[in-house]
Amino acid sequence: MSEATRTVLVTGASRGIGKAIAVGMAKRGYDVAINDIARQKDVLAEVASEIEGLGRKALTVLADVSSKTEVEAMAAEIKAAFGHLDAVVNNAGILIAGEVDGLKEEYWDSVMDVNAKGTFLVVQSVLPMMKAAKYGRIVNIASIGGKHGAPEQAHYSASKAAVMGFTRVLAQEVGVDGITANCVCPGIIMTDMGRVNLDDPAIRKMWQDKTALRRIGDPEDVVGAVAFLASDDAAFVTGQTLNVDGGIVLS
Repeated sequence: MSEATRTVLVTGASRGIGKAIAVGMAKRGYDVAINDIARQKDVLAEVASEIEGLGRKALTVLADVSSKTEVEAMAAEIKAAFGHLDAVVNNAGILIAGEVDGLKEEYWDSVMDVNAKGTFLVVQSVLPMMKAAKYGRIVNIASIGGKHGAPEQAHYSASKAAVMGFTRVLAQEVGVDGITANCVCPGIIMTDMGRVNLDDPAIRKMWQDKTALRRIGDPEDVVGAVAFLASDDAAFVTGQTLNVDGGIVLS
């Protein structure tokens, strides 16, 4: 790792799991580049203030991760500001629910573009910095939905399965450069997006009953696993997928 202050990029950092990870990494001593789309600018500024309140630097970088041009500009901005990047957490993701037989093609494309292609584009853009340093930690946020799925989420499940497959191959390609690549698969987490599963009290109880710990997760529950995989404690862990779901998927 660079002798300079550790740095991390967190995509989709304006709310939910992304915000929790960005703040959690700042608490662990990282300067944080926080990313989201332009319409989240004001909310992202609040996250930046929280990080700066912890005594760490916060760089706000607005970009749509599904746009190669915007992602490359984001990487250049991070390099100019920090000089190096030790870790990236690909958290940006969307879910537009719909059954397969009526699912609009544009919904499939949008979900795949952000969740799968976005992860690829961000990784591709930051690899030159990591390869130059012979060090890097890539943590991709997938989902237990990518393993088992749920009705009305075929495209989401496919996108997250793609992230896991991509990460396994990536780990094999970049290990020689001192870079690790792993996935975290959150379970049912109380976020704006997670409420797709939780608005109905009966569905919420069903998920609680399916979870060994008998509770719905909070965004902060995901932070520890991400921080571990982004740290030197995980220097010999790569190509792996860690479920952080309170005990729904027992594997």
